[in-house]
Amino acid sequence: MANQPKASTAYSVTFASSNPESPDRRLETKLASPFSSQLGHGLPRPPVIQPNQIPLPSDRIPSLNTAIQTNFIPLPYIRTPSPNSVRHPSQVPFPYVRIPSPSSVSPVNGIRDGSAHPFLSTPPGPPRFSSPVQPAALPFRTSNATPQPLAFTSGSSLPTSSSPSPRYSNSSVDFQDQVSEASEDLLPLIEVTNILFSASKVLKQTKLLSTTSLGFGALVSAGRDIPFGPQIIQRDPHRCQNCGAYANFYCTILIGSGQWQCVICRNLNGSEGEYIASSKEELRTLPELLSPFVDYVQTGNKRPGFVPVSDSRMSAPIVLVIDECLDEPHLQHLQGSLHAFLDSLLPTTRIGIVLYGRTVSAYDFSEESAASADVLPGRISPSRDSLKELIYGTGLYLSPVQSSRHVAHLIISSLRPYELNIPEASRDRCLGTAVEVALAVIQGPSAELPRGVIKRSGGNSRIIVCAGGPNTHGPGSVPHSFSHPNYPYMEKAALKWMENLGREAHRHDTVVDILCAGTCPVRVPVLQPLAKASGGVLILQDDFGEAFGVNLQRASTRAAGSYGLLEVRCSDDILITQAIGPGEEANADEHENFKNDSSLSIKMLSVEEMQCFTLSMETRSDIKSDFVYFQFAIQYSNVYLADITRLVTVRLPTVDSVSAYLESIQDEVASVIIAKRTLLRAKTSSTVNDMRATIDERIRDIALKFGSHIPRSKLYRFPKELNLLPELLFHLRRGPLLGNIIGHEDERSVLRNIFLNASLDLSIRMMAPRCLMHREGGTFEELPAHDLVMQSDSAVVLDHGTDVFIWLGAELASQAGKCAAALAACRTLSEELTELRFPAPRILAFKEGSSQARYFVSRLIPAHKDPPYEQEARFPQLRTLSAEQRTKLKSSFIHFDDPSFCEWMRSLKISPPEPS
Repeated sequence: MANQPKASTAYSVTFASSNPESPDRRLETKLASPFSSQLGHGLPRPPVIQPNQIPLPSDRIPSLNTAIQTNFIPLPYIRTPSPNSVRHPSQVPFPYVRIPSPSSVSPVNGIRDGSAHPFLSTPPGPPRFSSPVQPAALPFRTSNATPQPLAFTSGSSLPTSSSPSPRYSNSSVDFQDQVSEASEDLLPLIEVTNILFSASKVLKQTKLLSTTSLGFGALVSAGRDIPFGPQIIQRDPHRCQNCGAYANFYCTILIGSGQWQCVICRNLNGSEGEYIASSKEELRTLPELLSPFVDYVQTGNKRPGFVPVSDSRMSAPIVLVIDECLDEPHLQHLQGSLHAFLDSLLPTTRIGIVLYGRTVSAYDFSEESAASADVLPGRISPSRDSLKELIYGTGLYLSPVQSSRHVAHLIISSLRPYELNIPEASRDRCLGTAVEVALAVIQGPSAELPRGVIKRSGGNSRIIVCAGGPNTHGPGSVPHSFSHPNYPYMEKAALKWMENLGREAHRHDTVVDILCAGTCPVRVPVLQPLAKASGGVLILQDDFGEAFGVNLQRASTRAAGSYGLLEVRCSDDILITQAIGPGEEANADEHENFKNDSSLSIKMLSVEEMQCFTLSMETRSDIKSDFVYFQFAIQYSNVYLADITRLVTVRLPTVDSVSAYLESIQDEVASVIIAKRTLLRAKTSSTVNDMRATIDERIRDIALKFGSHIPRSKLYRFPKELNLLPELLFHLRRGPLLGNIIGHEDERSVLRNIFLNASLDLSIRMMAPRCLMHREGGTFEELPAHDLVMQSDSAVVLDHGTDVFIWLGAELASQAGKCAAALAACRTLSEELTELRFPAPRILAFKEGSSQARYFVSRLIPAHKDPPYEQEARFPQLRTLSAEQRTKLKSSFIHFDDPSFCEWMRSLKISPPEPS
């Protein structure tokens, strides 16, 4: 099959076959370059990866910035949670029993006391909100997702408190896949929160498992911390010499000879005598055989061509690249945000400031009495000689905040508004040249090292661009007007130049974040390649005020690992057919190759907690074994220059029963995987309409394949095991990602890029909003996101991922005291729900009937159109209202054509699923 043209900026691969039941599928790629991994005879060809969207970073990763432990921690191990934080139940370490909690507070949206980052321009409110969120009136699922436990047991033959151990044998032929009940009681049940599968069981029939409408896959958060803390091993791992898989918790061990059998390819491997033991109890002291997730740590610098920096310069620098073509109102907001940003930095953080307009100004921190800068032309890239003069001159362009805070504030205060009478979109801005200068400032004298030798700093350096308009001057620029005769050619050249600059920044361990604000279009398609290729993110804001300032702070504090590589190996002919996330194809020389290695290898542009890779999987043929195995090897360097290989091995049971498989499906994870596969193809307004139709067809196909026909009716019954899935996808098709509730294509493009790389927590919130109604006494009740929540005497918080809305009913707004108290409580809750979220959402508050209230109304399902019995079934809080209140609520709605969820399902010839 001929290669398809490159169709998206996120990497994507697809297996296609004219006969879907044929085990011999041919690879259809969307990438021109061939995959370079070595393949063994008879093994499937791994998927080819395309360059990825802008990654979604996080605020911090404890696991990447903590000092290396020299001794491993034996399990069971209990970590006492901080009193200032509330963790998801799946993250709370129970020593021996996992307690499922289908209606618990979600991990990111749980209530927290205290803030890691000061908020900007936040009016004083009541004491920090600490009352719990009340559950919904019926068992409406409130958590984002309940992470699946490792499939430690085979079926349900063992009690929930038992857990497995490695399989040991003294016989050279005893390699059966049987686990004795006596050997399954060594470990507590531990949930892997950074690997989430769409189902906790795997269907043996490939025809049903690979159904494209539902599918099977996983979400991999490579940088997310593991609650219990992995076992630390300071030696090289044992690896299968056939496929490259690692020795792990589930391997069968011959304790007499020290040989171990690979769970991926079943190959027998030696252990250089390390696994020779007198008893299986002796082997239990080895960390990789005691826990399904371990960290291999190498503290020595084994990378040739890298020059490590000294401990005194461990703090990776931050360079602010600031647009100086702003009008006075925008500049005043930006100055306030920058002053607060400087005050929030740690004293040891090294800071640099670069301004750009028609020229580039690199500010000198050695002048304490005045703002002084070296100026370079912006129409061309800086020459080698000019950069050498800048770096080796008398100026000081990077300085610790503790010794230069006063000078930095002086520089920010010296900024002046744009004086010429030229429209915002037509002003000369040499953003590309400014980033080149900032990159040279970060490199310093290492820029003179021979090519191929790179300074290896601790963690990622950061360039944060504060942009108010498009790049229209110098390298990587586009003309002011779209009507320019050469605009298409110049835009194509600008895209390529920006991508190359981003790759150069990534090569020097520097991330470029672009924060855009104001009313001037910034030509998002031209700026995205720069942020994407460097591992950064592009964000659009309404103005340079509070939300912009919070994002400045959170962008600077995102702890990140560098030189990341993700390797995924699967057993039993399971194929990874598509991968979406913040990465690109790994070259053959970037990872070790084995003769029959069919692993998926992804080069991660940065390793951050809230990033996520979405993997879609299929099988070549029916599965015969009782278990399938998945191994994830996450390699990166942390801020202490230690090389980490985090190994997570997951075992899932296989089943013949379709109902058992459906019961094991995690609706939230499955819906996010479906949504990301859909959004990957939504590039233009016409394709967006097609994707909405695709969701309709997907829901109909699931009902036909897994549901049942209702007797004496034309409707099909949707499978009750998946009752949450249709509503989540209904929110997706009418929300900002696929709907028409936001106006500009640039905004939709940025939101889609964020969503494609977002973790499960943020992805769920961006798909389906979370609705919380304020109650007397300062508590909140979670309700379905239906317009029936718009009760005139109430205040409601609607969390939609990148936006949080506070709606105040007209009757409540007329009572000044109660309204102020409710608004303060809602504001406090909103800040706590989004305390660690990046990008930081804007928080808007408005009253019923105001023009801004349309933002709120458009995101709610119009359930008022349903008959009363369905309203009460799906929104039982209505039963608490009096007849007068219900009449008043009913009369407040305005008729429009959008269907309700039930109307939409019936239009597809499907009976709406029962409420969960």
